[in-house]
This record gives sequence, C-alpha cells and structure tokens, in this order.
Amino acid sequence: MKKLLLPLLMLMVMGFQESFAAVKTITGMVTDKADGKGLPGVMVSLPAGKTYTRTDKDGRYSISVAEDAESLSFSYIGYKTLTVKIGKFSSLNVVMEQSGQSLNEVVAVGYGTMKKSEMVGAVPANMMIRGMASGIWVGPEQNTESYAGISENGFRNPIKNPLSTFAVDVDAASYSNVRRFINNGGMPPKDAVRIEEMINYFDYEYPQPKGNDPVNIVTEIADAPWNANHKLVQIGLQGKKISTDNLPASNLVFLIDVSGSMNQPNKLPLLVASFKLLTTQLRPEDKVAIVVYAGNSGLVLPSTPGNEKTKIKEALNKLSAGGSTAGGAGIQLAYQVATDSFIKGGNNRIILATDGDFNVGASSDKDMESLIEEKRKSGVFLTVLGYGMGNMKDSKMETLADKGDGNYAYIDNISEARKVLINEFGGTLFTIAKDVKLQLEFNPDKVQAYRLIGYENRLLQDRDFNDDKKDAGEMGSGHTVTALYEIIPAGIKSSFLDSVDKLKYQFNKTPVRGNGSAEMLTVKLRYKTPDGHTSKLISKAVIDQSAPFSHTSNNFRFAAAVAEFGMLLRQSEFKQEASYDQLIGIAENAKGKDKEGYRSEFIKLAKSAKLMAEELLSSAKK
Repeated sequence: MKKLLLPLLMLMVMGFQESFAAVKTITGMVTDKADGKGLPGVMVSLPAGKTYTRTDKDGRYSISVAEDAESLSFSYIGYKTLTVKIGKFSSLNVVMEQSGQSLNEVVAVGYGTMKKSEMVGAVPANMMIRGMASGIWVGPEQNTESYAGISENGFRNPIKNPLSTFAVDVDAASYSNVRRFINNGGMPPKDAVRIEEMINYFDYEYPQPKGNDPVNIVTEIADAPWNANHKLVQIGLQGKKISTDNLPASNLVFLIDVSGSMNQPNKLPLLVASFKLLTTQLRPEDKVAIVVYAGNSGLVLPSTPGNEKTKIKEALNKLSAGGSTAGGAGIQLAYQVATDSFIKGGNNRIILATDGDFNVGASSDKDMESLIEEKRKSGVFLTVLGYGMGNMKDSKMETLADKGDGNYAYIDNISEARKVLINEFGGTLFTIAKDVKLQLEFNPDKVQAYRLIGYENRLLQDRDFNDDKKDAGEMGSGHTVTALYEIIPAGIKSSFLDSVDKLKYQFNKTPVRGNGSAEMLTVKLRYKTPDGHTSKLISKAVIDQSAPFSHTSNNFRFAAAVAEFGMLLRQSEFKQEASYDQLIGIAENAKGKDKEGYRSEFIKLAKSAKLMAEELLSSAKK
C-alpha cells in the first residue's frame, strides 16, 4: 500500500506544481500615442473576453493569464483596438492610437466597436430601424415600462401597533413621471403613483435648523379635507441650507447609458442637455469624469477640473446611442474612477443617467442591489436620473438610488433638468445627513387609529430605528421632507376600524390606555453625518391642538392637496370624500410665493387629470 501511495503523492505534487506554473501575471502600462500620457479605464482582456481587467488612473494594469495564452486585447472607446502577442514577456507596455472617428461615428458593441455603416446590415430582422441616416437601431416599439407593486398602508391600532417607523425619502421621480403621462393625454398606472414622492416634489417653507443638528422637525395638525371627522398630521423636516460657495469640493462621475434604447429625442439628447446645465454650475475645485456604457463600458473623459467647461461639454457632445446595455460593468467602472479620484471630506458621487433598461450582465434588481450595497462602502454616493418613456424601468432606478445612499429623479423635459440640477443643485448633490429614519409613537388616549400616507416601500421594522447598520434615506442641503398621517381620533366611529368578536379562550381585558397626557404623539428622528457611523437622536412631542383646515399654513394645505390628488390617481380605497374640485380649490389658495411656478403647474395638471377622469367615467357609463 505504501508503495502505491508514494507514486500517487508524487503525481499529485507534480500536478499542483504544473497548475501553479500554468498561470502567469502580465503587467504594463497603456499610453496615448498623441501625448504619451497613461490611459485610464482601458479594457485589457484575453481575446475571448472571459478574463479581463482595466487600467488604473495612471494607465497601469496587471492581469493573470494561462502560461500558454498567446495574446492580449486592448480596447478603449474612441481608440483603435489592439491585439498584442504575449510571447515570453511578463511585461507589456502598449501605445494606443485614436481611431480618428468621433463618438457619434462609433457605437460600442460587445467588447469591440462597430461602424455605423456596418450596423444596418447587422440589425436583427425583428428590430425596427429608426433614422437610417444615423444608422442607429432601437428595439421594437412596445411599452415595457415596469413599476414595483404598491399595497397601500392601512389604518393601524396604536394599542397593538404603537410605533410607525420608516426611512425618509426625498426622491421626487414619481411626480414628474405622472406629469409626463398626463401631459401626453393619459392617466398613469396606479403603481407609478408614489404619493410621498409627489408631496416631496415641492419645496415647503419650514424654519431652518437653529442648533447643531442639520435637520429641524416641524409639525401641524388639522381636520382632514376628505373626512372632517378625521385629523391630518403633517411632519415636516427641513435640512440645513449651505450656500454654494461653502459646499465641499465635488468629485463627480457622469455614468451615461448610451445603449440603443437611449436613441430617442427625450433620452440621450435631453440627457446631454441636462449635463451641460450641471456643468455650468461647477467650480474650479470640482472635478468631473465621464463613463459611458452600452455593450461595453469605457472612460470618455478622465477626471477634469470644473473650470474646463468647454472640454467637458465637448465630450458630452460626442455621445451617441447604440448597442445592448451592460449596466453592471458601467457601474463598476464608475465606482473605480470615483474612488481613484476620491476627495476626503468632499462630495464623491456618481450620477447615473439611464432609462433603466439593463439587459446584459448584472441586470436583476437583486444583483444590482448587491453590487451597489457593496460599492457604497467606498464612501461614494449614487444619484440616479431617469429619462424617456416606453421601456423605463422605474423600479430598478429607484432601487439603485436607495441602495446607493442617493436620490432618484425623473427628467421629462429640460425644465425639470433645470429644477433638479440647477435650482436644487445643493439638495440633489450634497448630502448633509444620511440614514435618516423617523419613528412615531401614538398616544391611544388621543388616537384610535392612524395611517401613514405613502412611504410603502420605505417602511422599517420598529427595531431598525435603533440599528445603525440598517440603511435609510438621505437628505441634501436645503432639502425638505414631508410626511402625512391620517388619524381617527379616539371615540370616532369609522368603517375603517376592525370589528372582532370577543375571544373564547383568552381573557378579554380592557386594553391598557395612555397616561392621560395631552400629547397626541412623539416624533423621533435618527440621522448620521455624511461620513459618520453612529446615529444621533432628535425627539419632539406633539400636543393634540388641532386647527380648522382653512386656518393652517400654505405648506399644510398644499401638501394635503397633493396627497388627495395622489389618492384619486391611485383610486385609493382611502380617498373617502376626496375630489378633483376640492383639491384644486385647496391648491389654488395655498400657492404661496410660488417663485418657480411649480405649484401653478400642479393646478393645471390636476385640472387636466380631472377632465380625463370625467371622460373615462362618462365612457364607462355608456
């Protein structure tokens, strides 16, 4: 037996030695022939593309390949792809030459490039050709938009459920998306209507924080306009506003989807115009890099100072759309570029602009969540801007922003781009508090039942409030966040209250009630500083002092009107006596200063929706 084992052991050792010897590491540097500088973001791969890496910010790379590998491929958007024989070398320095074609003449496909003149012949038979002069193709004309299903919050008993816990949400994508549907002559799908995002689209004039905390809590109580027997409680949060001059330096990476699905006037052209607006806001201490992705991803513009605006805009002007969408690869490269140029104490952020139609590589919501959750540990935030219609993947984009410690906006026109990227520049791009959570405790002496309006996809377990490992929402400079609760006061009869027979096998004891306090509820807020890991607590008790609805602030009444609009669009079972005429009247009397005209636009939108709703009702009766 020993004689048999010895040869076997020798064979195994030789096998291990051969396996270790079968792999070698190639290192080197990739430079630009024009200026001799290192090229960051170049893909270095085996011809099959299964093993690959990218050059770092200095153009250096390292890749492990099989001993018998014959060649390496070097590809980079706007440059000629090179295939270099390895031979016996362990170090390969490569010089790449620009292709002489602008980006609007080359479209990324797979790991290589395809000229426009070659693309038309390559279009699958079941695809539709658009704009033959440009040679760009996009997928079949069908509506494949997707929205996460929403099950509305119902009324909860404060004796059984004394706490209501959720993450704040400053996203406003739902409102501009709903506006797009209505302005195009149709009503939005009900799951496209996220009421909290519609409310938070508008700015509210809450008092600025006075102490050391970057967030201020404001509350107000009145009768609910859609049910006079119910109360409406407004919880307003005001983020500390920091002037642009005092904002920290920004390290931004524009991550731009240039896949075929972006080849529509309200997608890539609008996207480019949006980023040009943002570019005008940049300061010399800021810097920007541009990463694009389609079938391949690449670095179009290395990190560039904010005062080189012409250079940044020229890079944007050269973009064109085509190919499939490898979103995962683009996100990974963008995080690499952002971390390579990381500014300690600065605003390090990726701004992803897409229709959300990821269909190559990591594409499922779960895959994307895992990728972003891992990458956010680098201290780089993620903002997501959605564009277009027909195949917009709303749920994916919201997921990416939530998991990336950032915000999500939908850009349906250049005015919306101006609102998000200029008017709300600080709030959109500069985080002042992260992992912001709210927890309300209700006094059963005052509250028979309560309902949080919206925030269905932001709900947390009660124990999550004190768990600093639990991710939550972010607030930017000057941001406001508004939440509304509908309250059924103690002693009020309501069809929304459950009627349960007395228990047979347990004592039917009288429930424990409150302690006789005049407080209706207590609001608790937790937040972390942008670079912090331990949360801080703010608490505020709210006395049961209700005012007539007509005597409340413009903030309160306008937010109530938007909530009522959302309930009607969703055909909510909780809309009760809500009506278009009522909410329009409330909004008209609560416009306030309305400097930018957003509230006036809302009123026009509600009037258009009213006409369409009446037409639908009339058609249904015929």
